[in-house]
Amino acid sequence: MKVVMIGSGYVGLVSGACFAEFGADVTCIDTDVDKINMLKAGEIPIYEPGLDDLVRSNMEKGRLKFTTEYGDVLGKTDLVFIAVGTPSRRGDGHADLSYVYQAAKDIAPHLDGYTVVVDKSTVPVGTARNVKRIIETENSDADFDVASNPEFLREGAAISDFMRPDRVVLGAESERALNVLRELYRPLNLIETPIVSTDLESAELIKYASNAFLATKISFINEMSMLCEAVGADVHAVSKGMGLDGRIGKKFLHVSPGYGGSCFPKDTKALVRIAQESGVTSRIVESVVEVNEAQKARMTKKISEAFSGDISGKTISVLGLTFKPETDDMRDAPSLSIIPKLLEKGAVVRAHDPHGMEEAKKMLPGAVNYFDDMYDSIVGADGVLILTEWNEYRGLDLQKIKDTMKSDIFIDLRNVYEPEVMGKLGFQYHCIGRPIVK
Repeated sequence: MKVVMIGSGYVGLVSGACFAEFGADVTCIDTDVDKINMLKAGEIPIYEPGLDDLVRSNMEKGRLKFTTEYGDVLGKTDLVFIAVGTPSRRGDGHADLSYVYQAAKDIAPHLDGYTVVVDKSTVPVGTARNVKRIIETENSDADFDVASNPEFLREGAAISDFMRPDRVVLGAESERALNVLRELYRPLNLIETPIVSTDLESAELIKYASNAFLATKISFINEMSMLCEAVGADVHAVSKGMGLDGRIGKKFLHVSPGYGGSCFPKDTKALVRIAQESGVTSRIVESVVEVNEAQKARMTKKISEAFSGDISGKTISVLGLTFKPETDDMRDAPSLSIIPKLLEKGAVVRAHDPHGMEEAKKMLPGAVNYFDDMYDSIVGADGVLILTEWNEYRGLDLQKIKDTMKSDIFIDLRNVYEPEVMGKLGFQYHCIGRPIVK
């Protein structure tokens, strides 16, 4: 099958490479000339485990190509996927659809023969129908259908998620379009992947509802962690006891300094706006957003309290900057809220991240000091702060850290370590939803 991906960002590049691995002839189009030149040279502009090998392998086999020109590839194409960004619109939190609608305008004149135009980007309900209207206006002779095929890729595990998904959602109005999409995803029949075939509106809403529900679980357990601290309970025991209930499940019941990334923050806000514009309430999702922002603010207070309320002049070694491990994505990472506050209060911040420091330098204040070696960042520090649970931080040489620190304050906002162990090593150990060990 001949597939075109409009957009070579995270979703477009991963999806394009995976469709090529399925055997499709894939071309990724992007207006960013530098990015396309990088990809043609085999350089991957984002960090995602395994993506570099997958892209290079399919380029070598001739199944994956990159270009900036629409006219060269859109004729006689089976499917055109729109996989451009839909960031939160400044001011109202709604998804900015300008890139999606511009892509529809750019696609329209080049359609030749029956084509399925697919929204792969996360878009509000009604977007697919608007895309259809735009294409019909720009090219009244076009033979096409519009479909919705939302992605459910976790950064850091995107290839596995694409190749072995929990489900594939296909939204379309015609059986003809659904059959084309089913043929594209036919390799997944071997592992009996559930295919959810539905209407356009339901497919669009499934994505938002899924992300909002997962964000709800995160905010819920973070809120429970506050109650655990107040009553002397252990949030790990609480989340385990909850998660063993099959109706609840253990995933996403892990305390944190708040969710971040490219999906949950913008999708929860967009879902609230969709509800408001539809004249219905969305109180649960509104509360999820509020709890998440409050959690980030609470973490700054927790850090300050670990230093008896005064961090002015204190040197803090921050381990982990990205919103989660196995990605270089800094979008809405808790570090972007927490570190500037530490600097405002007079702290000296040293930072380390295995893959996120280059992105962090673009987004964090210039006063942050970056270290290639995490242990070098700790020498002489008054405190250590874990913000992201990279594997490198799960097996730290704790005795070495204790011996090289100026003080003994260890703040673990991912609850990587056990309080009893840290206490025996002589740390003042602070975490979330568990007793403080001094």
